[in-house]
Amino acid sequence: MTEHFPNAEGEPGAAQRPSAPAPVQGNQQEQGPVVRDRRRIDPETGQVRSEQQSEQQHGRHASPQHETEVTADGASSEADDSALGGAAAQLAAERLVDLQRLQAEYVNYRKRVERDRDVARESAVAGFVEALLPVMDDIYFARQHGDLIEGPPAAIADKFEGVLSKYGVERYGEVGDEFDPNVHDALMHSHSSEVTTTTVTTVMQPGYKIGEKVLRAARVGVSDPE
Repeated sequence: MTEHFPNAEGEPGAAQRPSAPAPVQGNQQEQGPVVRDRRRIDPETGQVRSEQQSEQQHGRHASPQHETEVTADGASSEADDSALGGAAAQLAAERLVDLQRLQAEYVNYRKRVERDRDVARESAVAGFVEALLPVMDDIYFARQHGDLIEGPPAAIADKFEGVLSKYGVERYGEVGDEFDPNVHDALMHSHSSEVTTTTVTTVMQPGYKIGEKVLRAARVGVSDPE
């Protein structure tokens, strides 16, 4: 038995049934757009990748809106890379300046250490030689009197003076030298017509020096011109 219901105009009609969905035409299937990730930095490995690798490894279905967002992220990544590159270059320049300053400080420090080492060495040698000045005076006067012309004592004296010369010890003060108040100590003065300047005429004790450092001034007698 068929039931009839009134329609909108009050007239009886057939029962309303839901309409069936329209058939799918051809082989059309539901499929979203493919995303092509154009970011240069791989978010998983952190390495730079090419455009082709990005499309092959990270292509997937998503909405057009999602594709737009990925492209925007890629542009942002490129901007971040550029900013990081500039910051890295600035940091490298600062580190280079620091390295150059440290190198200059090290060179100055090495020169200062070498200079201090030389001063300490000269001071040590000077102190040792000053302790030997009486022995050196005896050798000098013995040579002046002809006591060290030959034999074992003369050989020993030669070796002793040779060792001192290796350390820069130099004896000075000879008759006929021009008087120099910086290296001579005049104990006697006289006048002579044979000299034109103040000249050493007698050596009472020779002087000794190491380089430019005077260990002991030569004690001499001098003659001034008339």
